Amino acid sequence: MRVLISGCGSRGDVEPLVALAVRLRELGAEVRVCAPPDYVERCAAVGVPMVPIGRPVRAGAREPGVLPPGAPEVAAEVIAEQFDRLPEAAEGCDVVLATGLLPTAVAARSVAEKLGIPYFYTVLCPDHLPTAHTPARRAQYNEGADRFAGGAVNGQRALIGLPPVKNLFDYGYTDRPWLAADPTLAPLRPGEEAVQTGAWILPDDRPLPAELEAFLDAGPAPVYVGFGSSLKTADADRVAIEAIRAQGRRVLLSRGWAELDLPDDGDDCFAVGEVNLQALFGRVAATIHHDGAGTTHVATRAGAPQIVVRHIIEQVYYAGRVADLGIGAALDGPTPTFESLSAALEEALSPETRARAKEVADAIRTDGTSVAAELLFDAVSRERPSVSV
Repeated sequence: MRVLISGCGSRGDVEPLVALAVRLRELGAEVRVCAPPDYVERCAAVGVPMVPIGRPVRAGAREPGVLPPGAPEVAAEVIAEQFDRLPEAAEGCDVVLATGLLPTAVAARSVAEKLGIPYFYTVLCPDHLPTAHTPARRAQYNEGADRFAGGAVNGQRALIGLPPVKNLFDYGYTDRPWLAADPTLAPLRPGEEAVQTGAWILPDDRPLPAELEAFLDAGPAPVYVGFGSSLKTADADRVAIEAIRAQGRRVLLSRGWAELDLPDDGDDCFAVGEVNLQALFGRVAATIHHDGAGTTHVATRAGAPQIVVRHIIEQVYYAGRVADLGIGAALDGPTPTFESLSAALEEALSPETRARAKEVADAIRTDGTSVAAELLFDAVSRERPSVSV
């Protein structure tokens, strides 16, 4: 089986695709990933072939003044490049799976349609399911997508011999996409339609850097502060560090895409770059982070109490789930107050919250990529005609 996986977005959007690609390869499938050039090194590190398509997502990877791939001003260009590059990448493939921005999803489905092979779209949060919206809101999304990208999409479809398509929101995202999220952490609500596989997380066995190990060993477990690939944190990091220090706790700051830095050189704080969060989160007192699906899943699996700051990114789903499950606190952002963060720290650091976090950790599934891989194998086998003997 040959699989084309297409995605465009932040590290949190692409990392699950990498995890699935690795699992598919382990099961004997041939996999090719199409993603922005930001992820060439990541795919190379795990041995997954990648075709870089489009503009870099991370601001520091783009030339000054170059807009990101999601900017409305470059939509037609993004769509044209997707239609230009994806057909060659998909040649010989048996199935296409996509996630991320709508223009890239629509291009991926169009290519699958042209080749006559199955197509699946994946979301990482129930709020992104088409059926999570009212019919009126869904109609608005379709109208907006058609107005925004319909001309460019249908112009490219005509060039590869496909008829025009309407309702691009429904077309790209499908009526029943896959949900790559854990059912305990992200349960489907009544009326929501999805194939829930569990989260797609690649096991990470990298050791922690020696300097980080030394910091962890030098005192009590620190509180982790990090906002992943969020490019702007609106001073949430500064407020978090002040609140943590005020309670006599040590701070572990993740620089992230925003390249955060410590306010001073105090020995109660340590800053890290890219590290193994699966190993790290088991050794912290609590985590303060954005509403990212990947970070929330890793922290939950590690049994680390969490403080999730809403509105640093557009998604606000997982903060509420962390609070509902009793494994941490949700804070309105993007800049929480010193008082609200201090209160959230007291809640997250309580023995009751830590015990609950450990309990929920035991319920988190670890087989999401295997479930998804099996679904892909089944879909391809159904498409292939039986061989007469």
